[in-house]
Amino acid sequence: MRFESPMASLRESVPFLSFIPTSRYARRERSPRDNDFMFGNPHEMPLPGYVASLARSAVPQDKDWFAYKMNERLPTETIARALSSHTGLDWSPDDVFLTTGGFAAIAASVRAIAGPGDEVVFLSPPWFFYELLIRAAGATPVRVPLEAPAFDLPHDAIARALTPRTRAVLINSPHNPTGRVYDARALQELARLLDARSQREDRPIFLLSDEAYRRIVFDGRRAPSPAEHYARTIVLYSYGKQLLAPGQRIGYAAVPPAMPEREALREALTLAIWASGYVFPNALLQHALPEIESQCVDISAIARRRDRMVPGLEAMGLQVVRPEGTFYVLVRAPDGDEARLVDRLADRDTYVLPGSIVELPGWVRISLTANDAMVERGLAAFASVVG
Repeated sequence: MRFESPMASLRESVPFLSFIPTSRYARRERSPRDNDFMFGNPHEMPLPGYVASLARSAVPQDKDWFAYKMNERLPTETIARALSSHTGLDWSPDDVFLTTGGFAAIAASVRAIAGPGDEVVFLSPPWFFYELLIRAAGATPVRVPLEAPAFDLPHDAIARALTPRTRAVLINSPHNPTGRVYDARALQELARLLDARSQREDRPIFLLSDEAYRRIVFDGRRAPSPAEHYARTIVLYSYGKQLLAPGQRIGYAAVPPAMPEREALREALTLAIWASGYVFPNALLQHALPEIESQCVDISAIARRRDRMVPGLEAMGLQVVRPEGTFYVLVRAPDGDEARLVDRLADRDTYVLPGSIVELPGWVRISLTANDAMVERGLAAFASVVG
């Protein structure tokens, strides 16, 4: 008797899941000399203030300290104040929906607004799991490619992708993997486009704004939220990036005050969080959030690594995308032979993400969460491969 999982049809939407178990990265011996540029994982000890906040929050203050938690008032008030400060809008704690990281915030939000017969537009190269989450909700994913090497927000291509079935457009800024930060002008133009199409079709198009890297920006930039320009935006956030602690998962989906469908979305998001498997964050992280909301990794250290890595690679004749935000640097493989570059670097204990995993064949992605010693050794490995 053979069992065929109903999830099997979704596997093809996540190249990441096939690559990781079979990659040389997975089979490495984990030497201290490894140069691990694969993912946005920490390679130094956690922020001391973050550890102290978790320790304080682990001490019970009442009998319900570790009882079931949903959208607790203190963390949602803290987030509403932070969003108000960032956007200039008056956010309500009642419009903040806590989740186990940004992953769950995206999943619940897609499920809350889209289903069979709906389309969700997203940008490519994308984060690994956008297509999976859209398909899992029963909706149809629609890709809009970003054009290398600028990776500007492609308003005309988005307009062509919209149909009467479009329920949402999903964007990510600062953008993983390109490092682009879309400015207010680009977001205003997108807002005008979506407003016009929503009115024309007499059907709201929501904007899902993945802002996981909002605080990881360089050179004095600010990452504006689309919510500042488009009322039908749902803001999606994860604290795992700003704290560089992706294994401690807390995030949220938030509805702006001018959202026309505000009341209906409150109910829909609540139901979607339950239907996704009770993806509220655990009690410890909810208690800690008022302290950790303002904490952040050392952005200057990440910028320093960028400013060492980018010119170092360019000096070797490589095409490099200088990121405006996020943890990542994109590098075009010589002659577009991504697999050969990845393999030759692995021979030198240096591991980078193949661009094909994020729908960008011919490129590789480097994570700047690697420590300074890895950056120097990694540059030497690149030089020995392409020199």
